[in-house]
Amino acid sequence: MIVVEYMENGSLDSFLRKHDGHFTVIQLVGMLRGIASGMKYLSDMGYVHRDLAARNILVNSNLVCKVSDFGLSRVLEDEPEAAYTTTGGKIPIRWTAPEAIAYRKFSSASDAWSYGIVMWEVMSYGERPYWEMSNQDVILSIEEGYRLPAPMGCPASLHQLMLHCWQKERNHRPKFTDIVSFLDKLIRNPGALHTLVEDILVSNHESFCC
Repeated sequence: MIVVEYMENGSLDSFLRKHDGHFTVIQLVGMLRGIASGMKYLSDMGYVHRDLAARNILVNSNLVCKVSDFGLSRVLEDEPEAAYTTTGGKIPIRWTAPEAIAYRKFSSASDAWSYGIVMWEVMSYGERPYWEMSNQDVILSIEEGYRLPAPMGCPASLHQLMLHCWQKERNHRPKFTDIVSFLDKLIRNPGALHTLVEDILVSNHESFCC
């Protein structure tokens, strides 16, 4: 039997677009914390999501965000954001880490890359990552070192965390344990939103600052 929880506000991307500009930064951070907590649970259980995106996050009436559609157990033939890769099959290019696109190396580290994209979606109220760039241009731009700029009004600390998630070397990306801890600190101390992420997390995990 499959149990499905009713989530009143539907998918996060649509919800944010409908409520553009309606939330405080701390409310958005709370949403991000819920997503990171769900991903930490999956990572601790040994699961890799492989399709983490705002469209696969569900929101309830209390703005609690929960991860859905995990595992990517099917080929994304009907997913409009997916594209064929050189290794065969379809994957959602704009949310997927470079090593997963090129070599299909999926891991918690590739999920961390995708989480950085979800952060960008949340802070931009559901904008499309990389806007109207083609999937091929996205791949080439990332390979050349391009990373998405901070959305309007996004605190520097949150964009710094995104950039950590988008490290080319997957071993240099943050663990979800570190991300949850960081976001908890921001929620407890909103003044830290304007502190660089390294200053807050330097004692949490060596991988964050390598």
